[in-house]
Amino acid sequence: MAINEPLERKLRMALVGGGQGSFIGRVHCTAAVLDNRAELVAGALSSNPERAKASAPDYGICESRAYGSVQELLESENQLPEDQRIDFVTVATPNHTHYEIASAAINAGFNVICDKPMTFDLAQAEQLAQQVDQSDVVFALTHNYTGYPLVRQAREMILNGELGEIQAIRACYIQGWLRTRLESEDQKQAAWRTDPSRSGAAGCFGDIATHAYNLARFMSGLLPESISCHLKVFEDGRRLDDYGTAVIRFENGGLGTVTASQISHGRENDLSIEIDGTKGALQWRQEDPNQLIVRRNGEPHQLYTRDPNAPFMNDSGKAACRLPSGHPEAFFEAFANVYRAAYDAMALRATGGSVERRDTVYPNVHDGVEGMFFIQQCVESSSQDGAWLPLRHERARH
Repeated sequence: MAINEPLERKLRMALVGGGQGSFIGRVHCTAAVLDNRAELVAGALSSNPERAKASAPDYGICESRAYGSVQELLESENQLPEDQRIDFVTVATPNHTHYEIASAAINAGFNVICDKPMTFDLAQAEQLAQQVDQSDVVFALTHNYTGYPLVRQAREMILNGELGEIQAIRACYIQGWLRTRLESEDQKQAAWRTDPSRSGAAGCFGDIATHAYNLARFMSGLLPESISCHLKVFEDGRRLDDYGTAVIRFENGGLGTVTASQISHGRENDLSIEIDGTKGALQWRQEDPNQLIVRRNGEPHQLYTRDPNAPFMNDSGKAACRLPSGHPEAFFEAFANVYRAAYDAMALRATGGSVERRDTVYPNVHDGVEGMFFIQQCVESSSQDGAWLPLRHERARH
């Protein structure tokens, strides 16, 4: 195959996790095939071999490629002819299993798309980043909110200087589903997310505050300097935080806040962000994702709507759209935009091209390290009654 010749086939996907009772596995599968650039052909859908095989028909995976373990999947797929074996592995399992699965897939030569947070702790994240850098694989992390068209629109506006110097960021992610101890009722999603042995050092902050922080970094481009954080367990008997707030100092002198809750009555999946610059300010909410509000003193407020044919949309915003204006795009499409950007890199790798490691539209392994550092420093700061700690990691996106 000639170098950089277009890849004239679908990429072949294997799904790890996503078995019966899973939410995020089905989301990954739907997003992965949305643009008809990939097909799900194999899977190890559960850590229980019987459940893994029983779940395969739900995804249309044939019996011969419904594997009972990750090891079986990787070994069997590598034995197939090159024109049949998988191109990438999607990791949609609880946090504590991400590193082992992703590392094994990279060692086997397969590209990886991994759910967040990337690993169980920072040490694993740093090891995984080193492994990716020493390989030629594509590694993408599904911080899916970066895929929304108006998030990418806002990012390009900010990086082009339309808001001036960024001075303040307020990012919030507010839910209410853990107001009661669902984990004591053996509810699957609550059980592992509130278990330190499976979720990691943080609960609410590891699960959703990482999204808010990543969104702030992605949209603003600001580099963090230090952080002060307070985490709290409000539901008696729970082992990990269900509420928290952090203050971030950025290297340019700006300030940011990240607040996350899973115990706020009536709140569903309310991720929002406000960014203040010297020339203007903007506001975006995930539950109303097709609108972006831009404000400037002395001028009428501007309401940007998602419209790929409008002259006010920039190239980044347009490229993330699939539908004309008035036809709402949302969660699945944003998730699919992360996949689509990763597919461009996978196709480049498959045709002999060189893949960019750090400056990518899709969240990469270095963003994953930064997210784990954020969690670690938040937990440590909270344990020291909000002490200020460094937040700039050496692998941070520039």
